[in-house]
Amino acid sequence: MDPAWSHLQIVYELFLRFIQSPETDAKLAKRYINHSFVLRLLDLFDSEDPREREYLKMILHRVYGKFMVHRPFIRKAINNIFYQFIYETEKHNGIAELLEILGSIINGFALPLKEEHKLFLVRALIPLHKPKCISMYHQQLSYCITQFVEKDGKLADTVIRGLLKYWPVTNSSKEVMFLGELEEVLEATQPAEFQKCMVPLFCQIARCLNSPHFQVAERALFLWNNDHIESLIKQNNKVILPIIFPALERNTNGHWNQAVQSLTLNVRKLFSDHDAGLFTECLRKYEEEKAKEKEIKLKQEATWKRLEEIASAKATSGAAVLVSRPLPRQSSAV
Repeated sequence: MDPAWSHLQIVYELFLRFIQSPETDAKLAKRYINHSFVLRLLDLFDSEDPREREYLKMILHRVYGKFMVHRPFIRKAINNIFYQFIYETEKHNGIAELLEILGSIINGFALPLKEEHKLFLVRALIPLHKPKCISMYHQQLSYCITQFVEKDGKLADTVIRGLLKYWPVTNSSKEVMFLGELEEVLEATQPAEFQKCMVPLFCQIARCLNSPHFQVAERALFLWNNDHIESLIKQNNKVILPIIFPALERNTNGHWNQAVQSLTLNVRKLFSDHDAGLFTECLRKYEEEKAKEKEIKLKQEATWKRLEEIASAKATSGAAVLVSRPLPRQSSAV
């Protein structure tokens, strides 16, 4: 906390009231509140004092609303801050506040969305899922992402594939956050867009179902509690069930967590009740695959056992165990 805050607060409060005042003429004020001023204001967002960042958030929001001429520049400047954060430093104290401002800005975007705004989603917002410190701003980021999908349903495929691209591999708490955001995005996704990405999406969900971290597996299974998502899954049952069936069976037969096993049985029953024929077919194929795997494993074990016996016999007799090396191929003359 800045010990000089009691003095700084007076300055921020005075400026905020000046910007908010209906008597402030934007045409006259823009001579002083120019691009250089905006950049210096944005630099202050890296302050470690949350009280200062809160005032900066309110001031920048009012500047954006009052000075329409500066709007494209402000968006571009915020964009540049995000680029530097994502690809260079991964350190910035004000990302959450900047995203909060953007949430209001995105909410006010006119339809159809401009190409500039779609590029901002793809190049800045989606890559913000990459940094390790995402928990500091994930709530605000998730809101911005969902706003885009709600405004233009065709962006759902782009967003979901973007999430899959940055899906965490070893960070379980981050994975739980991604699953929560995924549910919000799917809530706003229409069937046509869902079909475009459902195969890679449910390959990832299947991996989440089998996660040894019970919160990840549990959060993935909670997706079936959402009526809209369950409806999307049922409409595409023939594609989705074969993808996730092995994961469901592995959970049922061997997940260490009792709650995960119980939730898996509920999901399994939903599929069985919806299309018993397809469920039986998937079960038959799964059992065939397991039988093949078992047969291969037995053959491998028998081969290793035979090799061990040969090596043991050679060692007992004192004979050397030779392993022949393949001769190099002779190239035929043309």
